[in-house]
Amino acid sequence: MSKVSTGSTKRRRRPAAPAAPAAPAPVMPAPERGGRAQQKLDTRRRIRDAAWALFTELGYDDTTTKAVAERAEVATGTVFVHARDKADLLMMVMHDRLAAAVDAAFEALPRKEPLLPQLLHVFQRLFAMYGEQPLVSQAFVKAFPGASGPNGERLNALTFAFLHRIAGLVRDAQARGEVAGDIEPLAAAHNVFALYFAALLSWLSGFVTLGAALDPVLKSSLALQLRGLRA
Repeated sequence: MSKVSTGSTKRRRRPAAPAAPAAPAPVMPAPERGGRAQQKLDTRRRIRDAAWALFTELGYDDTTTKAVAERAEVATGTVFVHARDKADLLMMVMHDRLAAAVDAAFEALPRKEPLLPQLLHVFQRLFAMYGEQPLVSQAFVKAFPGASGPNGERLNALTFAFLHRIAGLVRDAQARGEVAGDIEPLAAAHNVFALYFAALLSWLSGFVTLGAALDPVLKSSLALQLRGLRA
């Protein structure tokens, strides 16, 4: 009789399954080296400030883009990254000044006054801003219509936003019963803006002083316009 071995048989271990490859880490956008975005803003500010300083010191006509580049300590080509030409530089410096004047005017708006005093309040702030540097302002008023550079486009957008804020004043006047309810507020705002710009042109043409362009020229024109808008 043959002897059967009673020793336990060793089980073969199955090879372990290969580990799944680790998921790749999400690719994060590399931060701009040296804060390029901030550098670009700083360069734009230096160019804007240099242009404003030269416009006020030498006058718009006698300022060159080369002089602006030298004052801003940048290459001449860098100026043209931020403005198409000298006229567009003028749009750049005036954009920020106008935006600040408009914001300040609406923040201090006499909300309980009728529409005419409110409009005069807003335009008085703008006329005061123009009066700070009248020669630069005159150059701007000449160059602004038809401005098509990148900064001119920003100014056009600012103008459209301003029209909508004036339309808001007209809408509020409608709610108070000062303006007829069937008047389109934005259309009325366009009329008001046209009167404002005509008053500026009367000053630019030398017919009246800047102060007289506001009162009585603009004031009387607005009063006549509002008579036609009454409910």
